[in-house]
Amino acid sequence: MTATKRLGKQTVKLQYPPSIIATAAIVGKKEGEGPLCSYFDQILDDVLWGEKTWEKAESKILRETIIKAVTKAQKTLTDIQYIFAGDLLNQCSGSNFGVRELEIPFFGLYGACSTMAEGLSLAAMTVDGGFADYVIAATSSHFCSAEKQFRFPLEYGGQRPLTAQWTVTGSGAVVLAAEGSGPYVTHITTGKIVDLGIKDANNMGAAMAPSAADTIYTHFEDTGFTPDTYDLIITGDLAQVGKDITEELLQKRGCDISKQFTDCGLKIFDNKKQDTHAGGSGCGCSASVLAGYLYKELTQGHLNKILFLSTGALMSPTTSQQGESIPGIAHAVTIQNTLE
Repeated sequence: MTATKRLGKQTVKLQYPPSIIATAAIVGKKEGEGPLCSYFDQILDDVLWGEKTWEKAESKILRETIIKAVTKAQKTLTDIQYIFAGDLLNQCSGSNFGVRELEIPFFGLYGACSTMAEGLSLAAMTVDGGFADYVIAATSSHFCSAEKQFRFPLEYGGQRPLTAQWTVTGSGAVVLAAEGSGPYVTHITTGKIVDLGIKDANNMGAAMAPSAADTIYTHFEDTGFTPDTYDLIITGDLAQVGKDITEELLQKRGCDISKQFTDCGLKIFDNKKQDTHAGGSGCGCSASVLAGYLYKELTQGHLNKILFLSTGALMSPTTSQQGESIPGIAHAVTIQNTLE
């Protein structure tokens, strides 16, 4: 059998592009004070949300975001045939415990902050392949649980360097359907691991930028598209440092995306008013911006065709303590309002 949907080295063009029929985003208080506040479905006053631990709160945020997305799609949980979800915690425990009460077949994913685009890619291919009619892609992150796991206990009060990013407390969920009026997922470029030897866990942007540049360049090579094909090219979690490096790396290869390019970590916070240093990150960063801001801009016609990338730093506390470098990965998804 020939893989007829493949384009070039790393891209697929979906034959039956699934439609995004609903999304939902729930975020924390700090995110709700940012410039995208009006796009979110719910803003929490308490990051514990009535739970005893940050991890339990993160699971609740994910679960309630999924339920809200299904409700907005005018479906029931029994209509959903698969969930693709992940988070930053060990063994994807935030997602595992978040979906355990939903009784829906579940694929747990770990792509670090790239998980939203990874899940969206796999969910779209599942629908395109005829394996399901309704599928959810979702992710979550929580500032407190992520800091506790990857860096220092919050009580430590360590000084954060200016390259550090602020892990978003939030979740985004997308409902994909075999039939719908759009926006549609049409192309997927799956990233490969790129590691240029960055070891600083407080400089995620520098670690992830090479993979973002590689995936974007490969996407254009595979599809024949150019930056002008898109109204917007938006990465997930590079923030200011990573965005600048990505632009520079692509310009060295003759590819200028500066007119279309921004980052979810820069959109979700206002760095002039909110001290997040380089900007936002975390699985919930690109997920909540996609499910909130980007989806609404697409459905309202302010955007027609976007390239959405989530970028991930594939590290763990163990590998960092062993002196390993931080591998990066980025997955790209084309989302557009009309089918050509």
